[in-house]
Amino acid sequence: MQDDRTNAAGSASDSAYGAHSRMPYDADFDRLAKLASALMSAPAALLTLANAEGRQLVHASVGTSPAEAAEALALAERFLASDLVEGPGLLFHAAAPIVASGRAVGTLLTFGGKERPAPAKLAQLQDVAALAGSLVELLDRSQAGARAEAALVHAETRRAIALEAAALASWVWDPRTGVVECDTLLPELFNMPPATRMRARDIVVAIDRRDIGKTRQIFQEALEGSDEYSGEYRIRDIDPPRWLAARGRVVERDANGRPTLVFGVNYDITERRSAEERQRLLLREINHRVKNTLATVQALATQTVRHAREPREFLDAFSQRLRALGVAHGLLSEYEWRGIGIRDLVQLELSPFDDDDTPRISVTGPDALLTPDQTLGMALILHELASNALKYGALSVPGGKATVSWTVSGDNRLELHWIEGGGPKVTPPTHHGFGSILIRRSLAKVISSEVKHDFPAEGVRAHISMPLGETAES
Repeated sequence: MQDDRTNAAGSASDSAYGAHSRMPYDADFDRLAKLASALMSAPAALLTLANAEGRQLVHASVGTSPAEAAEALALAERFLASDLVEGPGLLFHAAAPIVASGRAVGTLLTFGGKERPAPAKLAQLQDVAALAGSLVELLDRSQAGARAEAALVHAETRRAIALEAAALASWVWDPRTGVVECDTLLPELFNMPPATRMRARDIVVAIDRRDIGKTRQIFQEALEGSDEYSGEYRIRDIDPPRWLAARGRVVERDANGRPTLVFGVNYDITERRSAEERQRLLLREINHRVKNTLATVQALATQTVRHAREPREFLDAFSQRLRALGVAHGLLSEYEWRGIGIRDLVQLELSPFDDDDTPRISVTGPDALLTPDQTLGMALILHELASNALKYGALSVPGGKATVSWTVSGDNRLELHWIEGGGPKVTPPTHHGFGSILIRRSLAKVISSEVKHDFPAEGVRAHISMPLGETAES
């Protein structure tokens, strides 16, 4: 099953009330369908409404495919005709008519429940359908007074549903008296004692001072003429911060245009705001790393050119070093720049230099998390060690081998060893090329890191030591 808000033909242009509908789409119908599904413990729910020609169309759905929605539409028509039966493909669970202005304008159906619902649950579904009818009236009536009357008629139903769902806190505010009529969830969201009547000024005082100015401005604009209000703000004296979203509407004004009744809802958006903050931090980290990487690439290019004897040598060396950086960057991006395990890094960086059929590079050691700076530095070191071994060292002859092993000490310090054996006799270099310099300097940004690169006759050795999780500020 999947979400579907189209009619039986799957046409988006004929969704909701259809192309000739006088009622615009409203996201609150989606919320009501989800609420019905949750209340009835059913995996699928459908909310249908009649268009201007009287034909039932899907206005909101949860857990239904287009084909299932088409069958459900037929069931909805039969339900309104008091002749509802189970369909061949959908197991009917429960239904309630949506009544607006004294006439049935749609249905709210749930499907796939394991058991027939108890009478109390059916009553709750009828409350949700009643709320849907109230919303139809609010959207369909052009006169503000009529909309306000419909909202007040169903206020108790809204409160009961909000409490049951523990998601939306509804309220009605009279600006003339400053009194807010609400359900008990509203003071809970504002970190205040339980109540069903509150003073508007007490609610304002509960908003974090950092957000109060903008919140007042947006709300004042709604009162002065825009009617619609939508805002987000933190609640004071709560750590970590609790974020609330508010949506409101001026539904009644007096002869002079002054607001006399405002209806709205509040709901908790802390999780969403936390995710957005994590995303901002990630983008900031990526921006920082991209700048560092560009500087690293520039340095690699400059030094590779300086030590290359001919253009082909430069292109080969530079492209291979970029590949090593690219592998590390790919891993870091996959893990959202939180760092990666050393085992994953070692295996990915060394795989191009080994043979799956006859492996010559052995890797042993416990997994440990490397920071982004450590990851990039270690990637370059591993690449240079393996590249040199393949060109001149143990991996340049059939019988040669290389061993990479590491330990993590009790003070959380990584000790990594690269040991070659079985290759040509090693002669210590008379001067250090850029590869050797790169090996020694790749972890320069990491505090207290040490890199030793030795050339005993039996094979090249390298020792890398660094504290895990510590990086210097760039």
